[in-house]
Amino acid sequence: MLARNPDHHFLFALADLQRAVRAYADQKAARHGITRAQWAVLVKLHKEEGLQQAKLAKLLDIQPITLTRLVDKLCKSGLVERRADETDRRANRLYLTPAARPLIVKLRSLREEINQTALAHLKPAEADRFVAQLELIKENVRTAYKAGCEARKARAFSGKVDTGFPQENATTKRKLGRRNG
Repeated sequence: MLARNPDHHFLFALADLQRAVRAYADQKAARHGITRAQWAVLVKLHKEEGLQQAKLAKLLDIQPITLTRLVDKLCKSGLVERRADETDRRANRLYLTPAARPLIVKLRSLREEINQTALAHLKPAEADRFVAQLELIKENVRTAYKAGCEARKARAFSGKVDTGFPQENATTKRKLGRRNG
């Protein structure tokens, strides 16, 4: 059961944590001349080079125009290059340049440093349990979100419009001065 004090609610604490970690990661990434957002692009490309720009935007959960700006800066810095997609001439594929490889190694160390700072008060086994709990929470939320999406699709398919507002009944219509039918 969650604490009743609104200052101790899970969602607020999680949002505050996310802001603090992002600010700290941005501060640390600046040492290497990049932002946290650019860091995320580099890591995704390191894991899967040759991604289409549109697919990378989806994976990072950012708008395509936002990714375009990030990639423009990374290209200008000589860390990423765009190549035409051989199968879709409207699309670009993204690749790390050789200059990005040493930076990826440094960023890996930086990630460890941030993790150590954030989890310093926990023993290794406690940190592992904490991360496992966060993964379970993430899965709970994703499952609930998917169920909500499916329910909304089912309502749309059945012809019922989901306005986000309660359905009007006869009493509501009367109060609003509307006639039934």
